[in-house]
Amino acid sequence: MNGIHKKTLEDLEFPAVLQQVSELCITALGNQEAQCITPIRSMEQLMVTLNLTNEYLSSFYNDNRIPNHGFDSISKELKLLKIENTYLDIHGLKKIASISLTVNSIIIFLDKFKEYYPTLNKYATKIKVTKILIEKVDSIVDRFGDIKDNASTLLFDLRQSINKVKGKINQSFATALNAYHNLEYLDDIRESVVDNCRVLAVKAMYRRKVKGSVMGNSKTGSIVYIEPEATLQHSRELNNLEYEEKEEIIRILKELTNTIRPYLPLLQDYQAFLIDIDVISAKAKYAKSLNAILPEFSEEKSMYLRDAYHPLLYLNNLEKDKETFPQSIELKENSRIIVISGPNAGGKSITLKTIGLLQVMLQSGLLIPVHERSKVCLFDRVLSDIGDNQSIENHLSTYSYRLKQMNYFLKKCNANTLFLIDEFGTGSDPELGGALAETFLEEFYHRKAFGIITTHYSNLKILATELPHMVNANMLFNERSLEPMFKLVVGQAGSSFTFEVAQKNGIPYGLINRAKKKIERSKVRFDATIAKLQKERSRLEKTGQSLKLNEKKKSAEADKLEEINAKIQKKLESYQELYDSNQRLIYLGQKVNDLAEKYFENKRKRDLMAELFKVVQIENSKRKKISAKQKQVEKAKEKKVKQEVEKKVEVIRKKKKTEKLIAKQKEAEKPKPVLKIGDRVRMEDGRAVGSIDKIEKNKAVVNYGMFTTNVSLEQLELVETKK
Repeated sequence: MNGIHKKTLEDLEFPAVLQQVSELCITALGNQEAQCITPIRSMEQLMVTLNLTNEYLSSFYNDNRIPNHGFDSISKELKLLKIENTYLDIHGLKKIASISLTVNSIIIFLDKFKEYYPTLNKYATKIKVTKILIEKVDSIVDRFGDIKDNASTLLFDLRQSINKVKGKINQSFATALNAYHNLEYLDDIRESVVDNCRVLAVKAMYRRKVKGSVMGNSKTGSIVYIEPEATLQHSRELNNLEYEEKEEIIRILKELTNTIRPYLPLLQDYQAFLIDIDVISAKAKYAKSLNAILPEFSEEKSMYLRDAYHPLLYLNNLEKDKETFPQSIELKENSRIIVISGPNAGGKSITLKTIGLLQVMLQSGLLIPVHERSKVCLFDRVLSDIGDNQSIENHLSTYSYRLKQMNYFLKKCNANTLFLIDEFGTGSDPELGGALAETFLEEFYHRKAFGIITTHYSNLKILATELPHMVNANMLFNERSLEPMFKLVVGQAGSSFTFEVAQKNGIPYGLINRAKKKIERSKVRFDATIAKLQKERSRLEKTGQSLKLNEKKKSAEADKLEEINAKIQKKLESYQELYDSNQRLIYLGQKVNDLAEKYFENKRKRDLMAELFKVVQIENSKRKKISAKQKQVEKAKEKKVKQEVEKKVEVIRKKKKTEKLIAKQKEAEKPKPVLKIGDRVRMEDGRAVGSIDKIEKNKAVVNYGMFTTNVSLEQLELVETKK
């Protein structure tokens, strides 16, 4: 692969993608490295880079997360190691130990899980694992960042002496403090610290009476700070010891630096390895944010991008909670060049940029946001001409610039080239510019190049229908609202909807009609035909979507009915089994009842036993031998069915009981009729009807014809009032 021109990368906004990737790095060096990503020329190296990112991405979705790779830059330390007689400070040594530990942990992890991360492991095996650097630093520097006492015998002895001298200083100072305090020479604060030395706070009037070295005085001059003479000698000794300690520490650091110096190439590899891991990690995080994948590579020169998203647009819309419309496009031998037409603001340029940017990202080792069934191929060159590109500095107009670009295209274009041209042929006289654009397009076609162009020129749309390996495409447009649908449809040219959009934007119809008369009738008819076809395609698209939706709904309902039917069938079978079982038991009960009646009449025990035994044998002959476990299962099943039936019976009983109660309540709520002599009545829940002969003290004498009886009025129901 010969690479991709910087201008093409800028046209496709590739630097903006790199900026987003670099922001996901966790180190400053990784951030710088990510912004320098360029298309990879070697096919072998590209596949390794893509696999490294893909494997790191997979670590986000499993339990074997790759260890943290964060590190502090050791660039300064590496420069010092190259210079003889220099030494590293404690902080630098700690950074070297830390970076060694980080690299070792990652390499050991990748070796342990090499089945999950084969490419990452292979890449890491180039780096040597060693604990020498960590051990060397740890033997000299403690965890608090200080040189250990036992770093050398001399340092140990010096620090012992320093501690003893400090003890003598404190002791002698305490003696002087107590003595001068008793003499009342000292101020209330008694003591202070000047230049890291303890001093006596002496009243100014007694300054000559206190022996020692004057270290300063207060702002008011009322206090003089004096270091007692007794401690001066010990302080000088301490200064000498501390100087010797500092010299010994420098000697130890130089010795340790000289031990580390031979490992300079390894340390350079360590830092480079962690920078690469940081960039790989950032690319994997970016892929995760886009739901990007590593698509399948086609063996032939063809590509099929299904549900492809523009990365920058997708992330921008995600922040604003807006929908991003994916595009699907295919380039292959029999459709190498696609001519996209349609109205402005319909998504032509975004579709063009999406395809170009995804191709550039892929060839730079970045995963792309497409459907998993997409297929891709690689191109030696990606050429682009997108945007206005007027050059004030070079005094070039848009058209001049475009002609220069076309000249460059003609030099570079071949069968392994992907060209992307937005608004092809614009910038000059429409007739002449269109003719020249058509000639260029024919030349690219004959060179067997692959490409996508956007245009409004009718002659380019016609050319796409005439040439066998070139196809038209259009962005769907809602013919009623005249709003874009952001969906690419291959196979048909798109109308620019020039007059329709003008009418929608309030341009008077009379002016539009005059404009129509000024252009060739055939051109208007051609554009009108395309617009009509596009409207028809849009309508068919909607109908197709509606039919698919209905089909899905019907399929779901059919599945649901099937499920309900299966459940009902199962219950019917269970109830049938229970019914058959109960019928058999009723039949047996009838048999036993007949035998009991027979025995009751003849009292013959032998006949009874024989008949019973016969019945038992007949029943046992119908039974199959089953295991105890199967018996339990059968009983449990039978019990379950019985419980279900009982539950349902109970529900029906409760329902009937409730209905009766409601009926009684309704009757109770009705006002009872006033009974009079001569009314025909009956007792509650009774059948016999009589007539009232007499009413006395809430009781009535009811005549039933054959007899009379006294009954409480509350127990009587009116059947018929006296006429």
